[in-house]
Amino acid sequence: MSWSPIHLPAYLAGKPVETGRTVEVRYPFDGSLTGTAALIGPEELDTAIKAALDPANKPLNRHERATVLRKAAALLAERREEFAKLITRETGLCMKESRYETGRSSDVLEFAAMEALRDDGQVFSCDISPMGKARRIITTRYPVSLVAAITPFNHPLNQVAHKLAPAIAAGAPVILKPSERTPLTALKFAGLLYEAGLPGWMLSMFLGTLDEVINPMIEDPRTEVVTFTGSVEIGKAIAKRAGYKKLCLELGGNSPLIVLADADLDLAAKLACEGSFRNSGQRCTAVKRILVVPEIQEAFTAKFVELAKTYLSGDPESESTVVGTVITEDSAKLLERRVNDAVAMGAKVLLGGGRKGALLEPTILTHVPRSAEVVDEESFGPLAPIVTVKDLDDAIAYYNGGRFGLSSAVVTNDLAAAMKAAKELKTGTTNINEVPGYRLEHTPFGGVRDSGLGIKEGVTEAMKFFTHLKTFSLPW
Repeated sequence: MSWSPIHLPAYLAGKPVETGRTVEVRYPFDGSLTGTAALIGPEELDTAIKAALDPANKPLNRHERATVLRKAAALLAERREEFAKLITRETGLCMKESRYETGRSSDVLEFAAMEALRDDGQVFSCDISPMGKARRIITTRYPVSLVAAITPFNHPLNQVAHKLAPAIAAGAPVILKPSERTPLTALKFAGLLYEAGLPGWMLSMFLGTLDEVINPMIEDPRTEVVTFTGSVEIGKAIAKRAGYKKLCLELGGNSPLIVLADADLDLAAKLACEGSFRNSGQRCTAVKRILVVPEIQEAFTAKFVELAKTYLSGDPESESTVVGTVITEDSAKLLERRVNDAVAMGAKVLLGGGRKGALLEPTILTHVPRSAEVVDEESFGPLAPIVTVKDLDDAIAYYNGGRFGLSSAVVTNDLAAAMKAAKELKTGTTNINEVPGYRLEHTPFGGVRDSGLGIKEGVTEAMKFFTHLKTFSLPW
């Protein structure tokens, strides 16, 4: 597939801006130039903030917000292949994954358009108590003044959509800094939103250095909300720096797939492959550990290995490729080192393990010690470490003893076991007979402990987060 490098400007209140400074983006598969993006400084950041807060801005009503979002969804559908090719060229993800991401992003826009039309106010009668009066309390919401958003490299379209679509639906202006590794998809999406009718003041998108742009946008008292998706370390640094603001931090995960003795092993093998290898394993909700009871470990592992052989890795632009690269060669080297360290501790590689540049083969390990770094830390790639657990209680204790709490999954047909896992796993999501990350784009999503502050994303919850709740009462 031929590719001509592209250049995209920064967008300040809808206007393309060039500063003479750029960031290069390279294709992880072969290092070729994908494109460049403009880099802004403190003056441009101040311009963006002032534009968002200009008293002359005319807010959009609910119908107007929904119309912009529906139009954006239609434009994205028309340009699905164009966006998918760019996602692949930025991330090294295979085309199948890139196309899937554009579909998910369309869902985000469509759900946000629906929610923009929904009146979420409540009415409370006050005469239900002896202490009450003949009054009614009514709730309403109004948007925060300005959202500062920072998005990661994985899902360079969908992560951005999840920040912007709920904010647009709620009527809140946003300044957004995408990952410097994958900014082109985000900037292209910003242009699409303006084309769909989004007023320029509602969105500025740009790249900038930590000292000149990122820290100032987090610290600026004019930003009421900071929403960040990324690593634990950076998220905690943001929490210290942001000060007295509303914070939504979606951080790391170390999600288990727990396979119990009564599990459908064909289903378990499929979920293990999909959860471990899709998106090159670069999802915060990806299966990072497969916890299997001894009774069925041998039979499950045999089925898993055979199915995993069909998850072909290679050229991300080839239609036969199922697993593309990770984001950088350094990331692949880290994962390779963790595999080798686990082997030195007694683990065995049953499949894969090879690396060429940023391309790491889908890799299955068994007999992995619980202290191995490959399972103790979040390993962001196509690795599938199998850990033996005695039973469900052992699996729950093992998971809860770690520092993450984002998502989990259990393969079982035992309702009591399913309910026990759902109640006792200290995690934001538990899915039964499904991958840990399954959800719809408008349902609540988020983690606890080192996976986040418990603030939920998903269109419905994000809209609440991007607004203030106000109550007033009237005689009745």
